[in-house]
Amino acid sequence: MATCAPYVAMIIVSLAYGGSNILTKVALEKGLNQLVFVAYRHIIGMILLGPFAYVLERRQRPSLTLPLLLKIFIVSTLGTTIYLNVFFAGLAYTSATVASALNNVIPSSTFIMAVLLRMEVVKFTRAAGWAKVLGTLICIGGSLIFTFWRGGYLYKSLEDRPLINMYSTTQGTTTHEFRHPKENWIKGVALIITSNVGWSACMILQGVLSKDYPAPLSLTTWMCFFGSAQSSFLALLFARNIALWKLEWNVQLFTIIYCGVVISAFVYYLQYWCISVKGPVFASMFSPLVVVIVAIFSAIAFAERLHVGSFIGGALIIAGFYCVLWGKRQDASSHTSEHKEDEMNVLSSTRTTIEVSIDDCACADPVITTSERQ
Repeated sequence: MATCAPYVAMIIVSLAYGGSNILTKVALEKGLNQLVFVAYRHIIGMILLGPFAYVLERRQRPSLTLPLLLKIFIVSTLGTTIYLNVFFAGLAYTSATVASALNNVIPSSTFIMAVLLRMEVVKFTRAAGWAKVLGTLICIGGSLIFTFWRGGYLYKSLEDRPLINMYSTTQGTTTHEFRHPKENWIKGVALIITSNVGWSACMILQGVLSKDYPAPLSLTTWMCFFGSAQSSFLALLFARNIALWKLEWNVQLFTIIYCGVVISAFVYYLQYWCISVKGPVFASMFSPLVVVIVAIFSAIAFAERLHVGSFIGGALIIAGFYCVLWGKRQDASSHTSEHKEDEMNVLSSTRTTIEVSIDDCACADPVITTSERQ
């Protein structure tokens, strides 16, 4: 059961991120300012996690030195301020489905960074090494097909009318597709890819930081603190209108509460725990699941019509995803078997040494007896 816990945890993380992408897209379309949104959600996460981190991790939390605080600050800057604000800026120019599809850059960029930093070992003499490389390439190819193959037939959406209407209406009819100018769409794609690279760097640094600061609740609280402080500072510069900070009972407030409680508090902690247990590459490989979750929900809630490329790309994404997971599992099993062999060799050599010592003592007894007789 313990071996399945990281897999279950990352599936929950993917479902939570899928809901976050949908809600955030709706809230931004309704006028929610992204800087205010990031600041509010991390304030909620900090308030929720702070007491638990203080009480539950009093003994395991190491002393906070200046170099360690600087590392946490850099991780927070990459994983909250840069990643979220740049991602939401790009989300304004694209749909939630396309933005989620572009998140599949995360596994490949994380894998490349981990290999360059020697945090991930690729042995091409084994099938597991080839599986991880080919799986990463298949995921990249599937996400590109999903995003850029706009030709072919459009499959009919699951609903005739969207359950959530945030599109413009023309003469009593509702358009079911986003109509972004080409230059804005390219701008959105570039912004989202940039944010994903920043998130990959954040996960790599979290893997390193987990050894120096083995307190996931406290680290998540610090990330929420720095994320809220940095985004509040940016909001004071670029969102000076006080009306943007006003909260009402609407979808914007629900999105802030959902992302603050579920994402900033619960998912951040769960994801950091998975990174500390299984490594950053393992956690990043679940990003392809988000695009499938968002695509299904968008087809139901927004009545989005999917291209043939969406189905082919989604199938490739899932195939590559499981290919990499298989390679990771094979590496883990081979590492375990090698570790057991080393233990057996050590035990065998120790046993041989003990037997030799006993034989030496047995051979020495007659000599001692003879000398005593003399």
